[in-house]
Amino acid sequence: MPAEYTERSLLRYTEKVLELFRNPKNMGEMKDPTVVAVEGDPQCGDMFKMFLRIENNKIVDAKFLSFGCAANIATGSMTTELIKGKSVEEAEKLTIKQITDALGGLPALKMHCAVLAYKTLKKALQEYRAKSGGASA
Repeated sequence: MPAEYTERSLLRYTEKVLELFRNPKNMGEMKDPTVVAVEGDPQCGDMFKMFLRIENNKIVDAKFLSFGCAANIATGSMTTELIKGKSVEEAEKLTIKQITDALGGLPALKMHCAVLAYKTLKKALQEYRAKSGGASA
């Protein structure tokens, strides 16, 4: 009998990815966010919507909505966890590698999910800079 196909067996997700897929942190919409950004990947159909509440140049809350696979949900969850409590400048320095390292890695086929989370964060921070006149205050 052929082996049963599962995304996990095919892609070998880490336990951290599976944990955040099953129990994502910071998932959902936010009331009265400072900024909202949406990015999508037309090749796979995945989308992210990120909500940030920024006070005194500090990210006091971050939430996301994910339209995609387990890796997409996990990278959104991890990205928001990594930036909460950070200054805008610190969040701007976050890298794709830091996101994937915090997840214990991602299969090469799913790296686009980390890129999408990263791009959505960058877009949100750029929109914040534009709204606040580029100021760091």
